[in-house]
Amino acid sequence: MKSKRFEKLAERPVNQETFINSWPETGLTTDDSPDDPRPSLTLENGTVMEMDGVAREDFDLIDHFIAEYALDRKTAAEAMAKDSVEIARMLVDIQVSRATVLQWTRGCTAAKIVDIIRQMNVLEMMMGLTKMRARKTPANQAHVTNRKEHPALLAADAAEAALRGFHEIETTVGVTRYAPFNALAILVGSQTGRAGVLTQCAVEEATNLRLGFKGLTSYSETLSVYGTQRTFIDGDDTPWSKAFLQAAYASRGVKTRFTSGTGAAALMGHSEGKSMLYLEARALLVTRGAGSQGSQNGSISCIALPESLPGGVRMVLAENLIAAMLGLELASGNDALASHSEMRKTAKLMLQFIPGTDFITSGYGAIPRYDNMFGGGNFDVSELDDWYVLQRDMQVDGGITPVKEKQVLAMRDRAARAIQAVFKALEFPPITDAEVLAAVSAFDSRDMPDRDRVADIEAAQRLLGGPLSVVDVIQALEKTGFAEIAANIFEMQRQRAIGDYLQPAAVFDENFKVLSALTDANNYQGPGTGYRLEGKRWTQLQDLPAAWEPRSYLKSLAGSGTKKEWLTEKNPTTAGSGPEVVIAVSPAFGTVIHRSIGGLNLREVLVSLMEGIRQEQVKVRLVRIYHTADCAFIGHAGAGLSGSKVAVGIQSKGTAVIHQKDLAPLENLELFPQAPNLNLDTYRLIGKNAARYALGKPVIPVAVKIDSTARLRLIVQTTLLQYHENQLVDPRRAPVELILRGKEQSL
Repeated sequence: MKSKRFEKLAERPVNQETFINSWPETGLTTDDSPDDPRPSLTLENGTVMEMDGVAREDFDLIDHFIAEYALDRKTAAEAMAKDSVEIARMLVDIQVSRATVLQWTRGCTAAKIVDIIRQMNVLEMMMGLTKMRARKTPANQAHVTNRKEHPALLAADAAEAALRGFHEIETTVGVTRYAPFNALAILVGSQTGRAGVLTQCAVEEATNLRLGFKGLTSYSETLSVYGTQRTFIDGDDTPWSKAFLQAAYASRGVKTRFTSGTGAAALMGHSEGKSMLYLEARALLVTRGAGSQGSQNGSISCIALPESLPGGVRMVLAENLIAAMLGLELASGNDALASHSEMRKTAKLMLQFIPGTDFITSGYGAIPRYDNMFGGGNFDVSELDDWYVLQRDMQVDGGITPVKEKQVLAMRDRAARAIQAVFKALEFPPITDAEVLAAVSAFDSRDMPDRDRVADIEAAQRLLGGPLSVVDVIQALEKTGFAEIAANIFEMQRQRAIGDYLQPAAVFDENFKVLSALTDANNYQGPGTGYRLEGKRWTQLQDLPAAWEPRSYLKSLAGSGTKKEWLTEKNPTTAGSGPEVVIAVSPAFGTVIHRSIGGLNLREVLVSLMEGIRQEQVKVRLVRIYHTADCAFIGHAGAGLSGSKVAVGIQSKGTAVIHQKDLAPLENLELFPQAPNLNLDTYRLIGKNAARYALGKPVIPVAVKIDSTARLRLIVQTTLLQYHENQLVDPRRAPVELILRGKEQSL
């Protein structure tokens, strides 16, 4: 026998994924391998003689580098002697400052850091991350790529991403030789959308450096580091070569961030039996020792591997926290697709979204997933509205600003025309007006015309290898009517010469003010401290494109019905006699409200009820109840006036009930609570059943559609309709008889 429930569960998106048990010998374990060393450190005259169970003569390249450059040997002995639980509690304790915690963690070895993390649960790590992130103000980074490497679309998408509030924009290429054009397009586009956005093109390091030297990029995070010596060697690198490369970028004013992540060594087959978190702690110590101001980490492209293991998502949060504990800028890894399950994907995000990080994603797909050349992305442009709502729901700044369609179209047009002008001035293959128009409204690159790829590549290589530089781009923009974009790009070059944005966790605001760990230091120590989403920024994040003004909805109700009066009051009503059904309506029914929540004309609803009653040859009487707007009590009051003791109660929003005098008010014969699912035929059947109850005939209850999403979709409208009803409630006013204007009133 098979369980049908288990069959359905097997079809869930989450079950498309792989889940395995730990296997420590291969590195397939999160933070607890038997081969992980115990924390230890031996110093002699300031020299590290032993570290985490390894004698100096047995150090590998990473051990030597960490011992020489990553440990604060002045505090190391005391830090290593301190109980790991005590340091873990300091991370959570709001009475202990970030600066105090950093004093201790600077002297910790990789094994000690992991031992501290092992004492903490997910909630405690989130609390620690709130305090330990470098910059007070959270931000976000976007991916802008496309399969056609189309410069007009890249520029338009970058402008939109900048307008939406991303502080960094990253691109990459399918064909390396396109890199100069891609870098140029997002530079022009980003500075169109908002001044001060940092950009990079993720390609091979030599090309990346040349792009930086030409002024086409302003940061880089392509410097990968690993937790075992073998993975470094397979990558043709050492910690020293990475440090040298980092210095080369910094010498030209290019901000750098190293990249690491749990699972990399295991994926490459060089885990040495160590846990993923221990190896990541080593990689992050290398990052600090090399002088990098920050880290892109959180498993990045390997995310599916740790997520296959118990505690894998917890471990990703742990590695983010370790980066912050070491004083590094943190771009937390939410850029690779993490799950088929929307629930699981969002749950993972919350571990960085709620505490906040320097960059909540190290690459939100500001383009459709189809065009994301970084491997799909965990979130893309189709989920922007969801992100806005999460910010609004929780009063959390997730680094993305809601914008209106008109603003976006104007900015995309400006950016596409600016890159068109640059291409023309520098004698690159022309971007046509048709391409510009397509880029303004495009969803993805399938909406764009094809370009001559051979000609584009040739011109891109001319840009990279020839004398052209960002200065020529600035001049081209200045001369062709794009002076404000030229000024922004010029200021980016000036800021590179100043060098302040090389500070840890630095970004620019729209006025080119540097926000960093030095100028905007995170000072969280509990309620009332740290970053608070309030004021102008909170007003911005509340203004969703989909949000509407409730007052305008109420106004629309008054003018949405029949202009001519169709339901008039006659006299105060009295109890009837004989077989009849009373239809009792709410105070606002047919007066200030003329349509149900499902959009039905209330006059037609009333006519349908009456037709159903009359099909059974039963008299119908209309009354208005003033003392209540509650559907059950309206129906019960109507039943008290009915000669048959049976009535239909109905509110303006369309909710109805068949009631009987002898029942308690909150009991009923039949209830129809989901007004959006009722149509005129349903109301006709409701009337027919009410008449059969009045005659004492057998009744089959009216079948109605049950929609579990109706409340979710329409609860606000329900609230506003009920508010309108309640404004007309008069507890002292007796029910009145009503006349329906027209032939339908007579039998």
